[in-house]
Amino acid sequence: MSIKSVAAKLFAKRIYHKTLAWANKPIETQETVFKSLIKNAKETQFGKDHHFDSIKTVLDFQKHVPIRDYEDLKPYIDKIKTGEENILWKGKPLYFAKTSGTTSGAKYIPLTKESMPFHIEAARNAILHYIHETRNADFVDGKMIFLQGSPILTEKHGINFGRLSGIVAHFVPKYLQKNRMPSWETNCIEDWDTKVNAIVGETIKEDMSVISGIPSWVQMYFERLQEKSGGKKIGEIFKNFNLFIYGGVNYEPYRAKFEQMIGRKVDSIELFPASEGFFAYQDSQKEKGMLLLLNSGIFYEFIKADEFFIENPKRYTIGEVEKGVNYALIISTNAGLWGYNIGDTVQFTSLAPYRLIVSGRIKHYISAFGEHVIANEVEKAMKEATADTNIVINEFTVAPQITPSSGLPYHEWLIEFENEPENFDAFAEAIDNAMRKQNIYYDDLITGNVLRKVVVTKVSKNGFQEYMKSQGKLGGQNKIPRLSNDRKIADNLK
Repeated sequence: MSIKSVAAKLFAKRIYHKTLAWANKPIETQETVFKSLIKNAKETQFGKDHHFDSIKTVLDFQKHVPIRDYEDLKPYIDKIKTGEENILWKGKPLYFAKTSGTTSGAKYIPLTKESMPFHIEAARNAILHYIHETRNADFVDGKMIFLQGSPILTEKHGINFGRLSGIVAHFVPKYLQKNRMPSWETNCIEDWDTKVNAIVGETIKEDMSVISGIPSWVQMYFERLQEKSGGKKIGEIFKNFNLFIYGGVNYEPYRAKFEQMIGRKVDSIELFPASEGFFAYQDSQKEKGMLLLLNSGIFYEFIKADEFFIENPKRYTIGEVEKGVNYALIISTNAGLWGYNIGDTVQFTSLAPYRLIVSGRIKHYISAFGEHVIANEVEKAMKEATADTNIVINEFTVAPQITPSSGLPYHEWLIEFENEPENFDAFAEAIDNAMRKQNIYYDDLITGNVLRKVVVTKVSKNGFQEYMKSQGKLGGQNKIPRLSNDRKIADNLK
């Protein structure tokens, strides 16, 4: 056992107990965060516009600060971009993280000197919790790769602009610099195809122990490694690779393919990061869900997803949430986002401590006939339909077909297979049965002959990658929506 791994275990124990201190006092922790946010933003333009000097309670806050999305906040963002100070948060942000918006085009999310440390600490603490629970720290002596966007930044009016993952690359701790892959030069390559090939060239001979990234893009990296190595398993190429860290999408639809490519099972850690904040991480290999970070400069509110689009829906705080309910996640942060709808929906798996899963996107659902199918349901159905089979999925998405050329409307599942089912009809039936068990509205539509059963459409090899490339969204933090209420993606794929 190396000195580095011993030190990691000692540090992990310390962080574990620090986490317990706030996790065991969730309501008090959130109250402290709330008061600090209001106090620090009283003299900002937003604080003055929304009467922060009169806000004493959460109810006061909810009265003065409505739920917002990016478009609602954009007038304030635009002022900051021209160099104005004390707009959403005191002073000026250190960075703007550029993200791809669905309705707004590019979005620019502020990162401040108060918010930035939490992005770094959360990723570190996720690994330390893993070390504390498993007592496995051997991987700290190997090489680690983080598939991320380019760290090249542009500066305007004293603020740096870039992708979140590229910004974070500037904060890699010194003790990880020697272990970190790829090189800075390779990380700066903008074109994703070129970058992945360069990463393969740099890493194929290294002792990789930790690999991190969005599953769909790590899969592409693995495929290129196998091509270059003459078809070797990833576990043969990297004999000490035993930890996969991911975020952005659910790993379960990819797990079977990954284990096939690796040649063995590896431990995994799920993260819930976004430009708007680092919200949660998997703190246990034994418990379901990710620990909600209640002490990280973010005040959380929750709106029941099925009430979200009504006028003035109830906004719940941490002490009021229930297990298993689908909530839209609303945040107020020390980067100056207030009553901000990030677009994700979550479900709590535990209330002591507060752990959750990401169940989908509030705008990503299928309800062409009132069924309101969400991402978590289609992913569970896929997992159930492929369990105990040789079927392996590379990628999939689901869309409604409202006007078929013949017969009843249906939900179309567009799937790129690694290993196809022997019987497509039986596979579609298994998906349909799994959906009907989960969603009573969908079941009623099938029973009532409003919809016919699931239709499975095969997507050609690399079809999803080609689609993302055609949209200018290959690589980085971009990902395919698991489902949508229109056919834009489905028709492009076909």
